[in-house]
Amino acid sequence: MSETIAGVQFPDSTLAREATELVREAASPLLFDHSRRVYIWGALRGAADGLQFDPELLYVGAMFHDLGLTDRFRRTDQRFEIDGADEARRFLHSHSIAGDEADRVWTAIALHTTPEIPLHMSAEVALVTRGVELDVLGIGYHAVSDDQRAAMTAAHPRPDFKNRILAAFTDGIKDRPETTFGNVKADVLAHYVPGFVRGDFVEVIKNSAWPE
Repeated sequence: MSETIAGVQFPDSTLAREATELVREAASPLLFDHSRRVYIWGALRGAADGLQFDPELLYVGAMFHDLGLTDRFRRTDQRFEIDGADEARRFLHSHSIAGDEADRVWTAIALHTTPEIPLHMSAEVALVTRGVELDVLGIGYHAVSDDQRAAMTAAHPRPDFKNRILAAFTDGIKDRPETTFGNVKADVLAHYVPGFVRGDFVEVIKNSAWPE
């Protein structure tokens, strides 16, 4: 029987169950609970906005979006968002889901820390970002009800979440600081990694190989 929280039903397919178990095994309880909340917040925002979305694809996008922060799936040569996006696409392909559907999930994860652009894309892409923004940044906090927030946090609590998610971000990207150039995660390293120096877009242009 599928689980329902805050009036939203979790997908109960084989694909969804395997996605749940993969993330439960690979991620910390902090990231697992966060990812489950992202699905609920995204689904609630989608319903409120009258969007048509595929619950399974949204669920995989939400559950895999932070896999690049885990020991099992993190790399050091690309943005952590791409780590999770690549693994989601491999996972979907293993379930015979490819083409546009797999690409939508890849894009949802790859762009979930890029403000505004995902909100103008397909529903699954937009709603992963909506879910992340609500859970991490509080954007859209009042777009869900007190009862919905209470139900969600009772099932997937947020103890000291702000500090703990910042620590997870730091741990997941500190060994690849160059991948934060031009994105919001540079703020995390600036706060928490001594000696971190941001990449400077203007300096990159001025110091390019072009002679003029």
